[in-house]
Amino acid sequence: MTETVPAFTGARLLDETVAALSDRAPAILAAAADHLRGIRLGLHFNDGSHATLTARHSRIVVDRDRCPDPDVEVAFDNRAMNLLFDLQRPPVDQALPDSLDVRGSRDDTLAVWRAFTLLSQRAAGLRSMQELWGAYREQAPQLWGSATPAAREPAADPVDWTALDFLARRSPEDAPPPALIGDTTVTAPRLLWDGRTSTDWSLEDTVRDADLMETMLRCRARTNEEIERLLPDREPRAELYDLMRSYPARQGKGLRPTLTIAACAAFGGRPDDAVRAAAALELFHNGFLVHDDIADESTHRRGLPTMHEEHGLGLAVNVGDGMNLLAVDAVLSNLETLGLVRTLGLIHEAVHMCRESIEGQAMELGWIRHEIVPGTDDAYFTMSTKKTGWYTCISPCRIGAVCAGITDPAVLNRFDEAFRLIGIAFQIQDDILNLVGEEALYGKEPLGDLLEGKRTVMLIHLFRTARAYERPRLLEILRRRRTDKTQQDAEELLAAMRRHGSIEYATDLADRLAAEGIARFEEDLRIIPENEGKAVLRQIAHYVTSRPL
Repeated sequence: MTETVPAFTGARLLDETVAALSDRAPAILAAAADHLRGIRLGLHFNDGSHATLTARHSRIVVDRDRCPDPDVEVAFDNRAMNLLFDLQRPPVDQALPDSLDVRGSRDDTLAVWRAFTLLSQRAAGLRSMQELWGAYREQAPQLWGSATPAAREPAADPVDWTALDFLARRSPEDAPPPALIGDTTVTAPRLLWDGRTSTDWSLEDTVRDADLMETMLRCRARTNEEIERLLPDREPRAELYDLMRSYPARQGKGLRPTLTIAACAAFGGRPDDAVRAAAALELFHNGFLVHDDIADESTHRRGLPTMHEEHGLGLAVNVGDGMNLLAVDAVLSNLETLGLVRTLGLIHEAVHMCRESIEGQAMELGWIRHEIVPGTDDAYFTMSTKKTGWYTCISPCRIGAVCAGITDPAVLNRFDEAFRLIGIAFQIQDDILNLVGEEALYGKEPLGDLLEGKRTVMLIHLFRTARAYERPRLLEILRRRRTDKTQQDAEELLAAMRRHGSIEYATDLADRLAAEGIARFEEDLRIIPENEGKAVLRQIAHYVTSRPL
């Protein structure tokens, strides 16, 4: 009789763990990838499944296939899988006879061990990881032991997953609802314990980690509630106020609210003090989007028709104006809660953010109007930072810090370079996703940037590397109005980008910029002590390195 392989295999568990960490704690994956760089790791599990683990830039890639020629090969039996979650013993005790089989060069094997140690110390402290590994355990309680002692089935050689039971008791499901940001971070890397006592054979890292997905969901929900409170409950509803709810309700990632609230918390402020400023930023952002969609002649936004496509140009322009006006009113309303000095600081930051965005938009529209393709990436960096970098990354951090009472320009400026680099990398990745990402995930029409003639890094690289005989045809397509371009025209430009390696060039550039931004984050923001808010900021800084491209 053929033995069936369990549905929840070891390879699937590894794949889902990496995928969850990409969303929830990308800084952990980036740190592990740093150890695995250049190593092909082949993994074999007792259930017959296999996986290959490699590091690509700051990401970890899992392939659920056997690696034909790995640098390091590891075979786990059930006892080794139990210890993998905890790494509760020093290496000499971890390698049980006939249980954990590791083959490879000394240096590569030690690098793999360091990567798994880091993952166990930091990832296992996140509740989402505990739930994932708990689900894996519960499919075969006779092997692992159930979280509920009474439910455990007897086994010839039972394995007690003590640390996971300890964590389950420490974070019960019926615990009271957490605060706005609270309970999304691990306050310190989890000690190497057996559930009762800890060992000290491995040095602890002082960095904290946050569950980014959970935090963004909470910050976004709280900010949306505030926007609802700010919107007037009066006429004209159908032609104005209901439409003003439209774009914020389309549920973006929540990046700006999270940065604002986390920066406030990082400097010791109350997260609630930053919620109204976060709502104002979202209103500014969505007002800009309505106007940008008109200027770019876009047809879709977050998977739905753009405002002007659905309701006409006149109403769309007015709705964008209304959201910007309401945003100004929201900033001013902080006088009652934050006082004069902080509110004046918020006004200064908001005006500067709007000025940068408008100047960046003018640069891009000018290139399109005058049929110019910049010759260098630096021109794109300047435009991107002005148009989106300030209001997406830099200003939310500065505004959050102001909400906490920080008004010293020397302190606020410490956000600028790190999040300038991270913002450019984020925008380049967004541009790449418009070309090669899934429409359901990206939320805009496929190849919309090519149809709109946006001067992306890929387009700049294409015109810089295209041969002389190719350029007339490329320019001919680019010069056409948005309404005159066809999907075939966009696909022709995309094919040219693929031939000249423009997408690969942009991907590598985004990864390099993100790495530089993360290095600047750690250096420039060393003045902020390790706390919950900084943990969230760090995860967002790493988020751009973990997005699937």
